[in-house]
Amino acid sequence: MPVIIRPLHAADQAAWTGLWTAYLEFYGTALPSDIFASTFDRLLGDDPQDFSALVAEVDGELIGLAHYLFHRHGWKIENVCYLQDLYVSPAARGTGCGRKLIEAVYAAADTHGAPNVYWLTQDDNAAGRQLYDRVGSLTNFIKYQRPAA
Repeated sequence: MPVIIRPLHAADQAAWTGLWTAYLEFYGTALPSDIFASTFDRLLGDDPQDFSALVAEVDGELIGLAHYLFHRHGWKIENVCYLQDLYVSPAARGTGCGRKLIEAVYAAADTHGAPNVYWLTQDDNAAGRQLYDRVGSLTNFIKYQRPAA
């Protein structure tokens, strides 16, 4: 069956919740239900600061997701695109679904005049990095963040 990449719809909430839960578990994270509700609302919102979401569907079943957002950058005039979350269910990995989701985010970025798309992953995400090495360029930046209080 062909993979269909399309925007997230309100009717997708249950399937999206399952995928996002699995994504968070992959990274050893769990979030409270109010974050799930807020995130889903933002993914469907029309505020330019909100996230956007694409899903991958095969035969009516969601098998992957991509969350991204556009933001200003101090070194560029145009916005840049941050691909925050990318997940493909284990049964669908290796089918090209992840590549299709990334390419769809690239297309959305082009449509919005944001030629730069970037994302982060953990250094031990070997399977994901095999794909990322084919569709992106590895940079030498290291992430730091504010310590938890």
